[in-house]
Amino acid sequence: MKDMRSELLEKSPIQLMIKLCVPAVVGMLVIGLYSFVDAIYAGQMIGTNGMGAVSVAYPFTLINSGISTLIGMGSASVLSRAIGENDKNIVNKIMGNLSVLILILSGIVTVIGIIFTRELFLISGAKGEILDLAVRYMRIVFIGSFFVNFAQSANMVMRAEGCMKKAMTFMAMGAIINIILAPIMIIVFNYQIEGAAIATVLSQIIQAVITMIYFIKESENVRFHGFKIEFSLLPQIFSIGVSAMLMQVMMFIQQTVIYKVASGYGGDSQIILIGAALRIQAFSFIPLWGISQGLQPVVGTNYGAKMYERVKKCTNIFIGVSTLLTLCFWIPIQLFPGEILSLFIKDASIVLEGINDFRLMYSIFPVLGFWIISVTFFQSIGKGRNSSILVITRQIALIVPLIILLPILIGIKGVWAAVPVTDGIVFILTVIMMVIEYKRIGKINKNQIEAVI
Repeated sequence: MKDMRSELLEKSPIQLMIKLCVPAVVGMLVIGLYSFVDAIYAGQMIGTNGMGAVSVAYPFTLINSGISTLIGMGSASVLSRAIGENDKNIVNKIMGNLSVLILILSGIVTVIGIIFTRELFLISGAKGEILDLAVRYMRIVFIGSFFVNFAQSANMVMRAEGCMKKAMTFMAMGAIINIILAPIMIIVFNYQIEGAAIATVLSQIIQAVITMIYFIKESENVRFHGFKIEFSLLPQIFSIGVSAMLMQVMMFIQQTVIYKVASGYGGDSQIILIGAALRIQAFSFIPLWGISQGLQPVVGTNYGAKMYERVKKCTNIFIGVSTLLTLCFWIPIQLFPGEILSLFIKDASIVLEGINDFRLMYSIFPVLGFWIISVTFFQSIGKGRNSSILVITRQIALIVPLIILLPILIGIKGVWAAVPVTDGIVFILTVIMMVIEYKRIGKINKNQIEAVI
C-alpha cells in the first residue's frame, strides 16, 4: 500500500497513465465488443433489419448492465475497504451475498422481460420486422440474465481484489468466444437473430462458470461461504451501487426516447442509421472511461496529500491524452463515414442517407475527452455534486428535451443535432466549473505556501 501511494505521489503522470489506464481501457473495450460485434454480425449476416433490431434491443440490455453495476460496484467497494481493514468476516460474506442478490434481481428481469418483451419494444417505437426480430433476440438475452449479471458483477469484485489481469483475461475469453460462436450460430446452424443472442448468452455462461470456479478454488482472499443475503451489507452496497447504476438508467431513458422520436419522424431507415451511429459512439467512448478510471486514484491521492499543483498538472495531462484519443475516432468518422456505417448496414442507399447526419452527430466529439476527465476530477476531490451536475445535464436533463423539441423545428435532423448541441452546451458549463475549481485550488495552494513561509 505504501509503495502504491509513493508511486501516485511521485511517478510521472504519463507513467501512471500507462500503469493504471491500460488494463482498464482493455477491459472495458472487451465488454464493449459484445454489443458491437452483435450489431456487425446482425447487419452483415442477417440483414439491415437485423442490425436495426439488435440496436433497438441495446437500451434494454442496459437493464442487466444496471443490475450487475448496482451489485458489482457496491460489493467491490465494500470488499476494498474490508481488505484494507483486514476484516475477514465481511470479505467472507461478499460472494454469497452477491450471488443471491443477482439471482433474485435477474429472476425478476427474466420473468418480466419474457412476458412483456413486445410491449417494451412498442414503447421504443419499433414496429414491423424490426419489432419481431428485436423481440426474438431479447427474449433469449433475458433468459440468460443471471449468467450475464453474475459474470459482470463478479468480475468487478475480482478487480477490487486486485486481480486486474485475471479479470481482464476472463472478460477477453468471453468476448472471443462470442465472436467465434456468433457466425456459427447465425450461419452454420441457421438460427438467424436468435443465433446472435444465443452466442452472447453462451459466452457469458462460460465466463460465469469460469469465474465461479475461480472464487471457489483459486482466489486467495474472496471465497464462497454460504449463499444468503447479508442485510448488514446492503446499505453500503446500495449507497455506492445506486450512483454507479444511474449512468445505465439515464442511458436507457435517453436511447429509448431517441428511437421513439426517430421512428416517428423517419421510420425504419432512421432507426437503423441511428442504431449504428449510437453503437459506434458507445464503443468510441469506452477508452475515455478507461482513462478516467486511471485518473481517479492519481487525483484523489495527490489531493489528499495537499499536492495541489500536481493535481492540476496530472489532470491537464490526462485531459490532453483523452482529447487525442477522441481524435482517433473523430478523424476517421469525418473522413470515412460511409465506410464505417457500412460495417453495420449493407443497404448502400440507407448508408448514403445517413452520411451527413452521422458526421453532424460526431461533429464535436473531441470535447468529450475534457468532459469525462472533468467529471472524474470532481469525483476524486470529493465534489460529487459537481460531477453529478455534469453527468445528469449531458445524459438526460438537456439531451432528452432537445431530442423531443428540435425535430419539431427541423424534422428528423433534429434528433441527430441534439447530440452535438448538448455536448457544446455541456462543454461550456464544464469549462466554467473547472476554471472556478482551479482558482479555488490555486488559492488554497497559495495560502499553504505563505503559511509555511
